[in-house]
Amino acid sequence: MLTIDLAAIAANWRLLKARVGRADCAAVLKADAYGLGASRVGPALAAAGCRHFFVAHIDEALALRPHLPAQATVAVLHGVPPGAEADAAAAGLVPVLNSRPQVDAWRAQAARRGRRLPAILQVDTGMSRLGLSPVEVEALAADPQALDGIDLVLVMSHLACADEPAHPANAAQRERFAAARRRLPAAPASLANSSGIFLGADWHFDLARPGAALYGVAPVPGAANPMRPVVRLQAKVIQTRAIDAGTPVGYGFGWCAPAATRIATVSVGYADGWLRSLSDRGTAWFDGVELPLVGRVSMDTATFDVGALPDGALPPGTLVDLIDARHGVDAVAAQAGTIGYEVLTSLGSRYARHYLGGDELGGIQTAPARDGVPAAMA
Repeated sequence: MLTIDLAAIAANWRLLKARVGRADCAAVLKADAYGLGASRVGPALAAAGCRHFFVAHIDEALALRPHLPAQATVAVLHGVPPGAEADAAAAGLVPVLNSRPQVDAWRAQAARRGRRLPAILQVDTGMSRLGLSPVEVEALAADPQALDGIDLVLVMSHLACADEPAHPANAAQRERFAAARRRLPAAPASLANSSGIFLGADWHFDLARPGAALYGVAPVPGAANPMRPVVRLQAKVIQTRAIDAGTPVGYGFGWCAPAATRIATVSVGYADGWLRSLSDRGTAWFDGVELPLVGRVSMDTATFDVGALPDGALPPGTLVDLIDARHGVDAVAAQAGTIGYEVLTSLGSRYARHYLGGDELGGIQTAPARDGVPAAMA
């Protein structure tokens, strides 16, 4: 069972909004709200006051749009694929233009519709992933017709090392971002992601774009996590068995019992997003007792040493905790040798999902934005 606390997500957004002061605060809902359900998370954040939402792909944006208030904006981080400009404009989406071809295609769409279309322009400040390079920014700035028909609602970039507060790249990217903005038409600006919010006011600009922190992931690794936990993941015991010392467990016989114990086979595996790298490293919890994962995680099952529990404590059907407030997503990520982002987005569709804290949504009217008339970004 996967329990998702919508009230905690809303509280996390309010904390981040307070942290950025006068700046606005968006929410990144890409990858189905980091695997937690954008159609449920989006309305909860809208009820909390969020009006700017980011997803990665146009299909994510089209799926999310009907669940949000008409005045909300939905921005597509990857821009619009060639040939999909008309659909994006009709749905009132705001593309993030990452290249000159994307700029030109959106300008052409505006000309065909005979009106201005909103867009965000991304500049690359050192990550070498998405956005216009400094050379492309110069070329764009030198072309007075480049943005004809485009309502530039935001200029943005993305931080590569924000989770390392002392990394010199943070200040360098901020300076490159400021230099790019000086070459472009005046528009609101956005640089800070979840971790970037905690770098300080110099990185906040006009709009912050938190993602993982909304879902309880620590924004500053190694520091106390100010975010409320969002996810509780539980799985059912299928059976338990007593084994003798020296008995191997699981594929490859990679773990052998050092002493007589009991093993619980639990219905969770890498097909459920319980990562194979948790083999011999992960844990479950029951009644405050830590239960080590032993042997390899397989597709549908994992095995845990439950010898520390009384005999009979885990009859078939009993739920054990895999992620909870005590042992959160970052702790699981550390055991798996990855990051909380991957843990959350790996959680599959097999779990029965239970949402908490959605009762406050009654006052929000959700409807598609009118054709091409989304709210301004700032």
